[in-house]
Amino acid sequence: MKISPNGEYLAMTVDRGDQDVLTVLRTKDLSLVKVNQLPDDKSVGNFYWVSPERLMFNSVQKFGRFARPFGTGEWYAVNADGSQPRPLVFYGTRDATQKGKQVGAESFSLLDTLRDDDTNVLMSVNYPRSSDGAGTEVVLFDTLSGRRKSLARAPRENCEIALDAAKTPRFAVCYDQEDAQGNYDSHNELYRRGDDGKWTLVNSSKVSGKRLSVVGTAGDGRVYATQSDGKAPEAFGTIDTATGTFQELFSDPVSDPASYIMSADDETVLGVVTEAGAPRVKLIEESHPDAEIYASLAGAFPGQFVDFSSATKDGKKIVVSVYSDSNPGELYLYDRDTGKARFLMRGRQWLDAEQMARVKSFSITTRDGLKLHGYLTIPKGSSGKNLPMIVNVHGGPMGPRDNWGFNWETQLLASRGYLVMQVNYRGSGGFGKAFQDMAYGQWADGIMNDVLDATKWTIAQGYADKDRVCIYGGSFGGYASLMAPTREQGVFKCAFGYVGAYDADVQMTLSDTSKREDGIRYLKRALGDTKAERDRVMPVNHADKVKIPVYLAAGARDPRCPPENTERMYKALINAGNPPEGMIIQSGEMHGFYKEENNLKLYTEMLNFFDRHIGPKKVAQGG
Repeated sequence: MKISPNGEYLAMTVDRGDQDVLTVLRTKDLSLVKVNQLPDDKSVGNFYWVSPERLMFNSVQKFGRFARPFGTGEWYAVNADGSQPRPLVFYGTRDATQKGKQVGAESFSLLDTLRDDDTNVLMSVNYPRSSDGAGTEVVLFDTLSGRRKSLARAPRENCEIALDAAKTPRFAVCYDQEDAQGNYDSHNELYRRGDDGKWTLVNSSKVSGKRLSVVGTAGDGRVYATQSDGKAPEAFGTIDTATGTFQELFSDPVSDPASYIMSADDETVLGVVTEAGAPRVKLIEESHPDAEIYASLAGAFPGQFVDFSSATKDGKKIVVSVYSDSNPGELYLYDRDTGKARFLMRGRQWLDAEQMARVKSFSITTRDGLKLHGYLTIPKGSSGKNLPMIVNVHGGPMGPRDNWGFNWETQLLASRGYLVMQVNYRGSGGFGKAFQDMAYGQWADGIMNDVLDATKWTIAQGYADKDRVCIYGGSFGGYASLMAPTREQGVFKCAFGYVGAYDADVQMTLSDTSKREDGIRYLKRALGDTKAERDRVMPVNHADKVKIPVYLAAGARDPRCPPENTERMYKALINAGNPPEGMIIQSGEMHGFYKEENNLKLYTEMLNFFDRHIGPKKVAQGG
């Protein structure tokens, strides 16, 4: 939710399953002003107030719960009351003011709404096939007419441009996705743009070994940045713009900065959030007036995570978000003049937070000495001991992670009496590049060891009944659900694989990852250079070792892990003498289901499957 600059309106996106709409409410009484819905099942993506009366937003297509929506390239603007709607960038057509350019070849992202300019914004435009090698441009963009004026071009391809305090294009962080040997890896360069418009290289990670990235610029001119040596987690600080010298303000030995608490004007970083387990906030600008307000609000919601969502231009009214492991999320409107917070609304208001399961953080040391962090969702009303357990493996494996907070899926399982264990295995995001890189070449070995070690630890601690453990996950989690049981017999009693990758040939030839050059490099580094290496780590080639009940589900239109994975796994299990108890190939769905009727079918089958093999049914509340 974002409040308009003068505080008259509240705008928010509302999730309707496979489509998100943009809703505008009147702040004083939350009366509905306008619902903006895009055609052709497009969803509203990012949205911004560009004046007290006007909103600007882009459109995205959602292609599965386990994959980020992808932008359609289109941008729109509309007034709060629905008047003056205008497509500003429209795919496949020519903008009347840009007759020489085919709109749709460019990709736009918003850099700054220019708080003192009600007409223009600053946008970054990426040209994927730039003739001069400078693929990114900063433009002054008119939100009424769609006209744009070039202000600066990047020094090279694959760059993101950042502004200084005067809203001038000043920095470029440029990326490479291969190392000196041509293998998949990530490196970056930091450039500074002088007043003469010329770019100077400030830092190259290939040379210095340090990855410097600009986070933003404070109103007083300080340039916020992160620095990583590729080993320890990222540090947060500032950089000297002339020399590139990094001055550390905060670092954590375990966790990267997960997010930042920003001041009401969205310019000053008040605090850094880390999330090895539950989120922790370290205020680094404790004397800032907004930091005092934040500390007071955080104190009013003990055990919950508090953040500033948006604020009016004068900073007198701040939308505050609050959530926890049992609270799906609440929004409040804080009034600086009165010092009071007014309740606005609650997410999933049909759920009673008091009846939700609580999430407990844990850490373990693996067989090879690696420290891992994870979460246990413990059923409400249970003793928390000797419970039937679902090992829920997250997707990725490089980058995504499990987080503390309200998770509707683990809550669903816990409401039926199941303990749910999630572990941030090697490769998970948020713990530094070195930790993330450990996943390459270790899908079937190191990561599966992590999953097995965490499972055994949970049993040894008395949380789980060793004779009632099943494994379930989506995407890479689907892979793990079929691969982990091949590694050790007797640990799991059943496995449910959802939109999983089970066959290397399918991933190397049919997945959307395989359609890009850097995607092929990624797959080879992740799975192996040779077919023999890739086949070794894939469950479809070890079906004879899966000696437990299996259920499989996939989306018929999944581009990330195509359904051929699931069909081949199904046939391999039949040939091994262990036909799955069921298979869903859901028409219309992609990488994770959206439609309510399809999810109802999926989770009904899943819960029945788990109940058959490890029970129990529902835990009595308060028992």
